Amino acid sequence: MFQILRDSSSSRFQVSEFILMGFPGIHSWQHWLSLPLALLYVLALIANILIVTFIYQEASLHQPMYHFLGILAIVDMGLATTIMPKILAILWFNAKAISFNECFAQMYAIHCFVAMESDIFVCMAIDRYVAIRRPLRYSSIVTESFVVKATVIMAFRNFVAPMSVPVLAAQRNYCSRNQINHCFCPNPGVTSLACDDRKIDSINQLFLAWAVMGSDLGLIIVSYALILPSVLRLNSPKAASQTLSTCTSHLILIFFFYTVIIVMPITHSAKMTVPVILLLLNVPHNVIPPALNPMVYALKNKELKEGFYLCSGWMPKEP
Repeated sequence: MFQILRDSSSSRFQVSEFILMGFPGIHSWQHWLSLPLALLYVLALIANILIVTFIYQEASLHQPMYHFLGILAIVDMGLATTIMPKILAILWFNAKAISFNECFAQMYAIHCFVAMESDIFVCMAIDRYVAIRRPLRYSSIVTESFVVKATVIMAFRNFVAPMSVPVLAAQRNYCSRNQINHCFCPNPGVTSLACDDRKIDSINQLFLAWAVMGSDLGLIIVSYALILPSVLRLNSPKAASQTLSTCTSHLILIFFFYTVIIVMPITHSAKMTVPVILLLLNVPHNVIPPALNPMVYALKNKELKEGFYLCSGWMPKEP
């Protein structure tokens, strides 16, 4: 599709490929990052594959919350795989060139997976809200039908809405510069190379960041804020402590996920210099959550661990 957009105005294009320069500010020693990044990527793949396998093989885990965990695991694998193979190719083989079509396809995939992950966080926060605040009505509210409808809506919203980002970016005039000061194709980094005005791209990126991510983050904050009083009223101090610990770990991961997503479009729209630390975090931001989500959301879950034991045929020793 991006090739069609390009061919329709081929006279405006003098750039046929982009060059990914790697991590900004640390080019001289960025190859040392390849090992931890590769380990995180492998960890993300193995952990999420196991999560999906356990959830869909063990009948006791065929519940709404675990379906969301399974979808989250699939999205995490997609997000990490969208960028990590190319990053490792740059660091290991100096394969910095990326075609026009590949760059904008990667841009689209990143936006789709990130938006999908954001919606899953919302669904899981709502699930926890209903489970804690409305436990007697949980089974009538969070049903299989609810999960199916939520999944269809999420897929439609997050595969259609981000389409405007690469489409608008592909219509810019890339007449001379082609070096992207990054190791993948972020929209601001690519459109900053355009010779014509990119105001529409910046406005669209900022709108999507706040309309999609901002609204999702707001719903998550409200859900956890409403959960907190119920947790503090629990009769068992141990249960309250465990629930607070779980919610805190969720929120830390969620805020890490949203910080880069929301701050980057704001700085670019305001034509401010993006701090190098944010540019550096943009890569682990797409690989650390996929590696940590299984541990934060799944491996601390008693039912999922029991499902692991049943699937593997291995039972832990009784203390």
